Amino acid sequence: MNHALPPRPRSAGIRLSFVVLAGLVGHTAAAAELMATAHASIRAGDAQRHVAALADDAFEGREGGSRGGRAAGAYIVGHLEKLGLEPAGDAGGYYQQLGGLRNILALVRGSDPAVAGELVVIGAHYDHVGYGNASNSYGPFGFVHNGADDNASGVAGLIEVAEAMQHLPRRPRRPILFAFWDGEEKGLLGSYHFLRVRPAALSGIKIVFSVNLDMIGRLRGERLEVYGARTAEGLRSAVVRSNNRPGAAPLELFFDWAIEDDSDHYPFIAAGIPTVMFHTGLHDQYHRPSDDVELVNYDGIEPVARITLDFVTALADDPGPPRAFRPQARRETDATRKALEAAAPAVPAGATAGAPQRGRWGIGTRADSCEPTAPVIVRVSDGTPAAGAGLRTGDRIVAIDGVACAGQDDMVARLAAAGREVTLDVDRKGRLERLTLAAGTAPAAVESR
Repeated sequence: MNHALPPRPRSAGIRLSFVVLAGLVGHTAAAAELMATAHASIRAGDAQRHVAALADDAFEGREGGSRGGRAAGAYIVGHLEKLGLEPAGDAGGYYQQLGGLRNILALVRGSDPAVAGELVVIGAHYDHVGYGNASNSYGPFGFVHNGADDNASGVAGLIEVAEAMQHLPRRPRRPILFAFWDGEEKGLLGSYHFLRVRPAALSGIKIVFSVNLDMIGRLRGERLEVYGARTAEGLRSAVVRSNNRPGAAPLELFFDWAIEDDSDHYPFIAAGIPTVMFHTGLHDQYHRPSDDVELVNYDGIEPVARITLDFVTALADDPGPPRAFRPQARRETDATRKALEAAAPAVPAGATAGAPQRGRWGIGTRADSCEPTAPVIVRVSDGTPAAGAGLRTGDRIVAIDGVACAGQDDMVARLAAAGREVTLDVDRKGRLERLTLAAGTAPAAVESR
């Protein structure tokens, strides 16, 4: 991960639905069974072996263009060859050259000729900062900076996803490119070069989506940061669905709306390509020699890689056309997010004429233009069915009595027409929860904003 120096890294870290359509590889029991072998192939022990190899002192911090960086590249290519993945670099090989830097590219061809020209890219940078200097390290300098989390963890996760994809019952509809970027720490050079100069194996193919894995090795409190989910409509819902796979414990997701040029997601967003990045947060060892293997949470890499597998597979199998890039995402910030999710003033039980009414259920919601099928709850009135059921401000209503919401107007109409009891599926920090509301008064309008 590449941040400008010298400010110390913030503890919050870097800041990441498709409308879920029938037919996506999703979370029915049958689909879960088909994916079971692929999920099981993603193992903490395998990720640990990859991180230990890439973050070994022998690779001298994997600086782009160095002998350690080249050795790391050879390690990755060796695993791609074992998996039998098709080379997609220059001259029929895996490498794409940029001076002394080398991207590594491997292709999984799609199963549907109708979408053979629509490419999904999933990447992670494999370079780090070598021995460190005043422009790329927080010190001390002159010692090997092994970069176990940054970004040996992301590379390990990407290799695990590539292996898991070989266990799928069939290839996804769209082609998927596995990309290991070089030169990220030197200014995102590898990913920018790929977008400017496409190898012959990928000529004529349009990139319709990209996913970036950067620093996924320090999962704490089951909290995964997600960036870029505003770059196309409905992406949050797609990530949430992948996070709530049956039989797995979902992570807590933090959707950060900031878009900064600090990792390889940025060149794709700048090129108008919808892009999501997964990240487990910065820490005090960031760009220091102390970012070493003993501090990596290997068990935490497993769920992040499995979410990535489900998410990428769903993108590649989406029966609809590619999602349009949403340029408004470039102007949105975390301040925009806070304004959308801000709690509305409470409505007293005896509201005067003309004032907002609490409604029978006691819910106030606000529409989100990027996630129209998941209105945000901004008010839960005391002493109402919503409060009794445990609804909270910030929850998003995604389904009523098991049927997905078509939008806020649909939600309002269905709650107003409901009987004395209604079940809501809510997205609460990326975890889906089912809550039952029991009405104690006559029907009334559901408040919306």
